[in-house]
Amino acid sequence: MSALSDQLVTFAILVYLVAMISHAVEYALGNARARIVKAAPARELVGAGAGGPGGTVASPVDPASPARTAADRGAGRARLAGLIAVGATAVAVLLHLAALVTRGIAADRMPWGNMYEFVLTVSFIGAAAWLAVLAKRPSLRRLGLFLTLVMVLLLAIAELVLYVPIVPLVPALNSYWFVIHVSTIVFSSGIFLLGVVPAVAFLMRNGYEQGKRSFPYTLAKRLPAAAGLERLTFTLHAFSFPIFTFAVIAGAIWAEAAWGRPWGWDPKETWAFISWVVYAGYLHSRATPSVKRNVATWIAVLGFLTMLMNLFGVNIFFTGLHSYGGL
Repeated sequence: MSALSDQLVTFAILVYLVAMISHAVEYALGNARARIVKAAPARELVGAGAGGPGGTVASPVDPASPARTAADRGAGRARLAGLIAVGATAVAVLLHLAALVTRGIAADRMPWGNMYEFVLTVSFIGAAAWLAVLAKRPSLRRLGLFLTLVMVLLLAIAELVLYVPIVPLVPALNSYWFVIHVSTIVFSSGIFLLGVVPAVAFLMRNGYEQGKRSFPYTLAKRLPAAAGLERLTFTLHAFSFPIFTFAVIAGAIWAEAAWGRPWGWDPKETWAFISWVVYAGYLHSRATPSVKRNVATWIAVLGFLTMLMNLFGVNIFFTGLHSYGGL
């Protein structure tokens, strides 16, 4: 089962990569179609004396013209590539889930005992939540390019850098609070992971809509409108924050039972508190009319960076009661 789990992770990475490439093809063909339509003639001769001076009138491009036909073919191919990308993402998520299940069966426990397993689970939650968002709002499909890129990077890091063989849980984790605390941390972290994708996309798209044409704003040319991306960012963070709050409280209750104190400023506890404060600051600034939306969104991105520090930095560079990285 352990070997099967490892193979499934590899297959999931490859299928996420296929999805990412398909999204990139859709993006590129969309740009090509826009160039074709823009280059098509907007005026055509209709005979002497008709229309305005010179006998020309403004008219749309002939549907049967080569330019329009090429544009339609490009649009069809772009849509097909987008649908292939979504299908590949769904297959990758199923492979991802199977890798987690087989890892848990091999370990005879929930697969959350070290950094490798934690990253696998958080990334799965993010990808599965993305499919749920996409089912409700198909117009956001082009965000999939960035989401699948994140999935490929995270899973590759997990497999190449963070991988450790299956080992039993350390004694401190043998508690029913392990499921309560870690499951809520994993779930909220996965939603925060998904939430940072439209947050970054909004910052790029908002700059593009304001006339910025330098890198990276040009990457957002084909993305949905900035207002919709910003609303999605807020919705995901507003949904995840109460769950994350409960996870922190559950962790304090577990610490009281396991270590005799609810809070000891352990490095992971400290960074969890920092993340909580930053995300609370984002939600507060988002609800404050005087704070610009791009400023509030930058706070959300900062919150995710603190989550990354808590996951990678604390486990790699610090030693504490929560040092279960397994590296």
